[in-house]
Amino acid sequence: MPAVAAQAQSELSVQDRLKDRREVAAGTRAYSVGFQDGGFYANGWHITGEMGGIWAPPLKLADGVWFGVDDAWVGAATKFTSGRGYVRYDLPPLSGLALRRTDFVPDGKRAALYGLELSNPGGAAKTVTVKADVHSELMTAYPWGWTTPNADDANLADTAAVDHGALVFSDATAGSAYAASDRALLSADTGPGFRGPQPGTICTAADSTSPPSACDDGPFGKGAGGELRYKVTVGPRSRETVWIAVAAGRGDLDGALRDPDRQLAAKAGSRTQLGEYSKVDLPGDRQLQNAVDWGKQNLADLTQTATDLNLRFVDEGKAYPAPLAKLPRITFFGAGYPDYPWLFATDGEYTAFAAVAVGQFETIEQHLIALRDVSDALNARSGKVAHEIVTDGSVYYGANSSAGNTDETAKFPSTVALVWRWTGDDRFRDSLYDFSVRNLKYIASTLDTDHDGWPEGLGNVERPGMGPEKLDNTVYFIRGLYDLADMAASKHDRATEKWAGGMADQLRARFDPQWWDAEAKQYADSLSETNDQIQQKHWIGVTPMEVELTGDDGETVPGLAPLDHGTAALADRETSCFSGDGAFNHGLFHTGCGGGANGLGERVIFSLNTSIQAVGEGNYGRLGADQQQRYTTANAAPMFEPDEQPGALPEILPSPDQGANVGRCWTCRSMVMQAWGQYGIAWPVIHQQLGVRPSLGTGRLEVVPQVPDGQPSVAGRNIRLGDGTVDVSAARGTTTVTVRTRLRSLAIGTTLPAGSKVRSVTLDGGRVRKPTVRVTNRGVEVTVSAPPSGRHTVTVSAA
Repeated sequence: MPAVAAQAQSELSVQDRLKDRREVAAGTRAYSVGFQDGGFYANGWHITGEMGGIWAPPLKLADGVWFGVDDAWVGAATKFTSGRGYVRYDLPPLSGLALRRTDFVPDGKRAALYGLELSNPGGAAKTVTVKADVHSELMTAYPWGWTTPNADDANLADTAAVDHGALVFSDATAGSAYAASDRALLSADTGPGFRGPQPGTICTAADSTSPPSACDDGPFGKGAGGELRYKVTVGPRSRETVWIAVAAGRGDLDGALRDPDRQLAAKAGSRTQLGEYSKVDLPGDRQLQNAVDWGKQNLADLTQTATDLNLRFVDEGKAYPAPLAKLPRITFFGAGYPDYPWLFATDGEYTAFAAVAVGQFETIEQHLIALRDVSDALNARSGKVAHEIVTDGSVYYGANSSAGNTDETAKFPSTVALVWRWTGDDRFRDSLYDFSVRNLKYIASTLDTDHDGWPEGLGNVERPGMGPEKLDNTVYFIRGLYDLADMAASKHDRATEKWAGGMADQLRARFDPQWWDAEAKQYADSLSETNDQIQQKHWIGVTPMEVELTGDDGETVPGLAPLDHGTAALADRETSCFSGDGAFNHGLFHTGCGGGANGLGERVIFSLNTSIQAVGEGNYGRLGADQQQRYTTANAAPMFEPDEQPGALPEILPSPDQGANVGRCWTCRSMVMQAWGQYGIAWPVIHQQLGVRPSLGTGRLEVVPQVPDGQPSVAGRNIRLGDGTVDVSAARGTTTVTVRTRLRSLAIGTTLPAGSKVRSVTLDGGRVRKPTVRVTNRGVEVTVSAPPSGRHTVTVSAA
């Protein structure tokens, strides 16, 4: 596919196959999913064909908005542009006017705005009639297409009326939606259609191979329509914008229509400000540099707040009991658009690494607090973490009575510790400490029935043929125990520190003899009931290399696997058995050749799987073009040679066993934008290449870069830590750090290749006689203590 054109770093454009490509414009209380030709076609599968359109979670408001000028509908866009906080369409001219459309969603409002800009190139004023069609679809985020009850049972027919210059759509159970402009209404009509130039084609299961552009609605659609018309005069060589807002309430409607141009400027400005954190300079990898920058926008687009959640366990769609609790408000990173826009545990736990690396502290803190609040209310404070929480409060999976996913309970304390180390926020740590203790006590007491230390239950891979004890659960449990012990030590909770640290040490000592499969040169995916190894070649085989452990003295230990096994396993994963050859993408397959229950493998490349491999490579100092860079590029490339939206990282990358989203059917696409894949973009750069390793909860910071082979230098400025920032620049053997945050101790250094001998070390030009030299899986880490503020340079000469 052709690469996007970059007008500026803040915009990315594409011009081909626009009707096949989805787009997202999002705010914190609403979002809009359409297509890049300006149309709104049925797509998504949780509620068949209804996951696009305009949403103010937990309520869908409308299928779409369409514009016309005089007697003609605005034609398909000729170019689509992603911006920071907005999207834009270049449109064919009508009535002698040049046309452009801009969509954005103001933060804090349950409303989306669509602006048709009319530019008059001539010397005489032109007066035209602008019309806007809106087709409603009032329905809640749950029930879904296959649940009991299902979406058809829950969705009632909408009605439409005109009131005080606005279209008002109503559904007796779902609520209401409003559509209006900031201009005086000329006239309006309502009725069953009103989809602009789209004919209103309804697709069903029989249309399983149809592209989205063939489907205007799905089988559950019961919306109504309306048209708003406005008289607009465009002066000579000037322009006018007609803004249409679609909102969940009158207050949100009025707020959205109060100077939309100013709100658009404020939205773009806030996104630009967000982008100023973690500004990286990678002269040897500009694509990855741009991916870090655009990843910040992805995470911001996926930041949502939902209110008044009626918490109920729906048992994988088989039940719909009365609510057991009400949560007034949650803020979180949605997993992905359009089918996973709600609160997940395992997704958020991976996304957290990217979030802290790019300075988006507040959202990840609130995400974890929301998971605690839901889980405690749902599971009677057992310590088990709920898996999937819809924005209306329906919990699909993860109650005490269901199997749940053990990995996300094991990962929760590590995520708390991660955020605490980057923010230094002791109050945040304290608020989730008790829950973190209960997480790991629950695993030890309830999910290890044979008492061998290896947890049972589902992990991230949910495939047949696996044994009861999964590799990722074990790996993350060991890491979680170390992280809990670290937090316990900071709180002087000696009993918990001793329990967690002691168990972690025991399991770590037993891990490699139990799980390493010498014949396969990989770790076993799972263990049978008799503790025999089961090797299915799933991506979780990389997790022993992906994790970092925290030692008794607070030192970072990259990788659980010993160096020889870790490097052998990573190298094998780089072969065509486990990774793409570039015909589609170079990323990591879900399941390698000959693996899985059927022995066929699963050559589908997820952005998460690829991230796990990228981080694993970094932990073992494998940063070269055919190692870590291969996998960071695999994730970055689809953002700029887009499958769908330029600048957006999708859930699944074009793969041998699953082609690009742009050619897939209306209900069989993966997410156009997924949060957790940013783990494999931001974290390798900020944490591994730049070597930023904070423990601000204890007042310490280490900066130990490792410049990738074949690259001259790496740098990052305004990296958010605690209440301030740091800048880092590194070339081979030289590291410069500028500190603008409160610290008690600072260590600066560099990472040398394995086997290197240190000749000399200087700090700010003065010789250091006794540097700290530590051999790790990354290589030889050489550090010196430096004053904990200001600018300092360390130079290491090695043999």
